[in-house]
Amino acid sequence: MNPVWKSRITMIMVTVMFFASFGLALYLIRSGWQPTATRNAGELLQPPVELGDLGLRHADGRAFGWEPQRRLWRVVVMPPADCGDPCLALIDNLHRVWMSEGRDADRLQMLWFGEVPSGAANFRALLPMQPSPALRAKLPAAHVDGSLAVHLIDPSGFLVMRYEPGFDPTGLRRDLGRLLKVTE
Repeated sequence: MNPVWKSRITMIMVTVMFFASFGLALYLIRSGWQPTATRNAGELLQPPVELGDLGLRHADGRAFGWEPQRRLWRVVVMPPADCGDPCLALIDNLHRVWMSEGRDADRLQMLWFGEVPSGAANFRALLPMQPSPALRAKLPAAHVDGSLAVHLIDPSGFLVMRYEPGFDPTGLRRDLGRLLKVTE
């Protein structure tokens, strides 16, 4: 075999392997295949729920602005009334998650829909909000009233992830770290 044919065959083989990988990927996408394991600690909500039109309010009555241009991620908690020690522990965990994000911490807001318990850590990302029945109605059906589930809202105002009551805050920190890096 002469060198010209050898180089042509090599080029054809490389081209076939290149397009075969795209063909396989297209087949997997069209067939609906999903990986069995994911890297995220929270439950990914499909489809995401739009929350931008709810008219949320701060605890002092000011309107809450989404400000998508600031690329802020929001952690949402809807605690039960008179929560006590579990709420204090959750606020402490959220404070630790917020501090661990370092320079990206300013791109996080913790929206607390209800009364912040006395003695809770006070940090600038913790925003007390007025209870919102409209928001509660848009939460996934798996959300149980009175639970301390945590939800994650993307910068565009879509509810995208849910963390079960009693979740590991390290998983939330890892997920937020990845998401903040991707949306820089």
